[in-house]
Amino acid sequence: MNTYKSIALSLMIMLSLHASGQEDDLLSLLGEEETVNYTTASFKATRVINLHSLENMSGGELDIRISHRVGFMNCGIYELYCLDESTIRLGADYGITDRLMIGAGRSSYEKTYDGFVKFKLLRQSTGAKNTPITLAFMSSMAIKTIKPSDPDRENYFSNNLFYTFQLIMGRKFSDAFSLELAPTLVHRNLVETSAEENDVFALGAGGRIKLSKRVSLNAEYIYVFPNQLAEGFHNSISLGFDIETGGHVFQLHFSNSTSMIEKGFITETVGQWGKGEIHLGFNISRVFNVK
Repeated sequence: MNTYKSIALSLMIMLSLHASGQEDDLLSLLGEEETVNYTTASFKATRVINLHSLENMSGGELDIRISHRVGFMNCGIYELYCLDESTIRLGADYGITDRLMIGAGRSSYEKTYDGFVKFKLLRQSTGAKNTPITLAFMSSMAIKTIKPSDPDRENYFSNNLFYTFQLIMGRKFSDAFSLELAPTLVHRNLVETSAEENDVFALGAGGRIKLSKRVSLNAEYIYVFPNQLAEGFHNSISLGFDIETGGHVFQLHFSNSTSMIEKGFITETVGQWGKGEIHLGFNISRVFNVK
């Protein structure tokens, strides 16, 4: 009898294992497909500091941005360390889709209006689709409306136009670290001197290190290739913190660039960190879902 029980038990186990294998085969036939997991939050905002980051607004999201810089901090107590001076940009970015974003703004610096379009060509992902990097293309146009310094010179509308073309490529290596590179071309319809080039090529680099759940350290550097700018212009260097507070992202930073758009911080940076020519600034971002 014990022999029969052992045989019956063995048959039951074998049948169970066989049924389990058939169930697994059936689930695979029914198509439990592997999903694509897209990487998110490479950066807290759509800007590292000045540079566009790897991030876009999601489709239907509107981001109202206020960017502010005080004057160079080496100007002394009489000017309250340049708090009496300020540069501001008011802007709005909108996600048409998760891949496509547009934006526009107005800066007090040279009374400049700007607009841009940004499209994600690749999105870093794992799972069914393994893409190691995010790749985006950004193009912007700006027009300065400040009155010309030489009113006797014939000033055409086109003289005040600037164009930027930029590839942004990068990777979120871990929850705590992201890095990007941004080869850039800035075209200026009119330059001040013959020593300057109309087309300026530069390479930007930006990174983020997560310090806590809501705070990160950001840094960026824009290298302008030699013999394109006149004397007195320097590479842009910026360092700051992102602080996430609910629906806001508050960015506190230090930069030697006065302008907050590409034609300015890439080709018109005059400050030098070694001389204390550093701006204290902040960006405030508030996101609304308007879809």
